[in-house]
Order: sequence, then C-alpha cells, then structure tokens
Amino acid sequence: MAREKDPDRSVRGKSAHLPGTEAEGPTRAVVIVPVLTRQPRGEDDTNRPRLTRSAEARHDEAVGLARAIDLDLIHTAVVTVNDPRPATLLGSGKVEELAQTVKEGHAEVVIVDHPLTPVQQRNLEKEFNAKVLDRTGLILEIFGERARTKEGTLQVELAHLNYQKGRLVRSWTHLERQRGGAGFLGGPGETQIESDRRVLQDKIVKLKHELETVRRTRDLHRAKRKKVPFPVVAIVGYTNAGKSTLFNKLTGAGVLAQDMLFATLDPTLRRVRLPHGTPIILSDTVGFISDLPTHLIAAFRATLEEVVEADLVIHLRDISDPDTSAQAEDVERILADLGVDAGDTKRVIEVWNKVDLLDEGNRARLLAESTDAKAPPVAISAVTGEGIDALNAIIETRMSGELEDLTVTIGPAQFGLVDWLYRNGDVVSRTDNDDGSATISLKATQSAREEIESRLRRKNNG
Repeated sequence: MAREKDPDRSVRGKSAHLPGTEAEGPTRAVVIVPVLTRQPRGEDDTNRPRLTRSAEARHDEAVGLARAIDLDLIHTAVVTVNDPRPATLLGSGKVEELAQTVKEGHAEVVIVDHPLTPVQQRNLEKEFNAKVLDRTGLILEIFGERARTKEGTLQVELAHLNYQKGRLVRSWTHLERQRGGAGFLGGPGETQIESDRRVLQDKIVKLKHELETVRRTRDLHRAKRKKVPFPVVAIVGYTNAGKSTLFNKLTGAGVLAQDMLFATLDPTLRRVRLPHGTPIILSDTVGFISDLPTHLIAAFRATLEEVVEADLVIHLRDISDPDTSAQAEDVERILADLGVDAGDTKRVIEVWNKVDLLDEGNRARLLAESTDAKAPPVAISAVTGEGIDALNAIIETRMSGELEDLTVTIGPAQFGLVDWLYRNGDVVSRTDNDDGSATISLKATQSAREEIESRLRRKNNG
C-alpha cells in the first residue's frame, strides 16, 4: 500500500525534504502539462473565444513557475488528454507510467499544470506516493515565497485558506472521525471535517478583517495623495513582462527585477518627476497570469485597487514572447474583472517591451503593423532604454497636456521663479535685459503653463 504524505506540507525553499528522511537540498519534482483536446463542460462560462496557447509555451511557463520556488526538475512532460478522467484527470496507463518515473527519480512533488478537483489531487497523491500540486496550488506556493510585507502575507494566507477549505474532504484520513457531542446524552457530535472547516472559516473571517484594516489604511494614503494631486500611473502586465525593470528605469529605484515568474509580489509606489517637470506616482503591481483563480484575485483586491484607482494604466507586453497575444488577452480579462476597460485608449497605454530581443524582420513587421492602430503601441526596451523618452513624453502628454511654446518675462522681483521654470519646463533660450529682467523661451506642458501664469499673477499682485 502506498505511503501517504501530508498534502498540506509546504514545498517552498531549498531545504524541503520528505518526513523521516535525511535528504537535503532542493525538492525533486516532476512537472506534467495536460493538454485537453476538448474543453470540459462548464470549464469556461464565458462566450468569448480564447486564444489557444501552444503546448510548448504552456510547458515553458509551467517549468518557469516550478523553478521560481527552486524545485529540482527531474522530469517534465506534455500529456495529451483525450478523455479527462473524473478520478485522476489522466488515463490509467499514463498515471502508471508517471508513477514509475516519480519512483525511479525519487521525486517528492508532482506539479500538474491544470486545475485539479480535491478527489483528483488525492487519488494522484496515492498513485504517485508524492505530494501533488495543481496550478493554483503552485501559484500559491510562489506567492507565499515572494510576499514580504504584512499585507502581502495576509493576502497569500487568505487565498491559501480559501483554496484549502474546498479540499478538506480529501486532505486527511482522520476527517470522518467524530467527536462526542455536548450534553449528558452526547450524540454523534461534529465530524472532524466539520471542526476543521469551522476553524478555517474562523481564520478566514479574521484575515478578512485584518485586510479590511489594510484597505482602510490604503484609502487614507490615497486620500492624502489626492490632497496633493499627483496623478497615479500603474504598470500592469503578464508576469515576467518586465514591469519591475521598467519601474526601475523610470524611477531609478532598486526593485528586484529578475528573469523569473513573479519575481516581485508586493506593490511598490514611487514619486517620479517627468522630463518636463510633471510629478506622478508610479505603481508597480503583481504580475498577472493565465487561469488565475477568482479567489486569488479577490484576495489581492486591496493591492489591485491601485490599478482601479490609477489615472493612467500602462499595459506592458513582452512582445518577444510567441504567446504575447494570448498573454495580452489574459491581462485584459483580469482588468475587465477589476472594472478597467483595456480598450480605453485615453486611460490605457499599450507598451511593447523587449523589442531588443526581436530580429530585424519581426521587429520591422510588428512596428509597421502598430502604426495602423488607432492608438499605436509604444515600442521600448526597459533594459537598453530604447523608447523610454517616447514613453515619458506620452505619459506627460496624457497627464499634463501637449507641450506649448512659451515666452515669459521675469522682472527683478520675480527671479525666484527662474529656478522653478528650469525644473518644470524645457528652457530653449534666455535673454537678460538691460532693466534687470530676463526673457525666457521654453517648452512646457499645458498644466505647467497654467501654473506659471498663476505664479506670475501672485507675484504681480503681491
């Protein structure tokens, strides 16, 4: 009989090992990518057609997710599933074959890159004699590894408890044991599963209360920012699209940026002054991913409110990825769930990152296609800096209006404004006049012009 393991034992970290063994080092894992030839009934309740992902792209992403928590992959495979089995998802022959691979490779974890029911997960754990994680479970492991702030930790724990609550029926062998009821006669009492579910529900209620406190704190911070009205620009995109690299390029911050899925999880905000002086708050958010479960989105609602409240959203795409169109569709679906219309070209800027990784032919073709769009995407490389000036100009235009040519004469009593003009405009020329005044020609945004006129009026009236 196969030896059972605790399916709720974490696999994170390089020191995870089987109970009762002396094994050290990375956890050995097998990654399975099921490719269903037909969509199961009820799997997608929308009428919108979805772009088909290539098996190779799905495989590469699953491998990237597994490596994001330092798993040692001893075997990976794409498995075609013609007839999904309610008990195991995979066919019996394939399950036996994989069980042998797991045994020979001494694998401790099997990643199945597909949603599994509690029954399927438990049956596969018995067959493989190893811990089984489906796609949601793996993403939760990564989120738990990446969370650094109290808010991030709370959000991950809430998402994990909601995920775990639906799997109690198959998680432990003792769940059908009953405890004695209260009172003299006793009675059947509550089953262990009822008790565990009640404990989990109590934890969920407590976490939601704590996250509500976090949300109120965020609202207060947001209200303070609105008193000093700096527009907020949020960067969103598929995980590993280069959001943190772009954030660092625009702000000079040192946010972790690696070629790794979900390299950063907690949101980061920085104040940035654009080239012509417009101040903004730039927000780097958690990366999106396909098939992100609803309860995960709900758990991270407090974080994602920064996107909902943003004045401008940068939808960053990795244009060098063969699956970039499918990734963009996934991001747009999640934005729609948050109430943000990705097609609103006044509020959303589509930015194509990693153009430096394209060959000349593909680069020329994509850029030619983009010029025909109503709102052409901005092509950039966050690594080399190509296109960053153009992106800054577009952001500034959206926030402060088009650049205008201005000529301002500053009297001797108004020279305190000169430094402000240099910081908030692009000075073209300066002429010092005989009467002690100075005539300055500059390019400035519409909002900067209005501020200049207001400051001059105050000086003159003063």
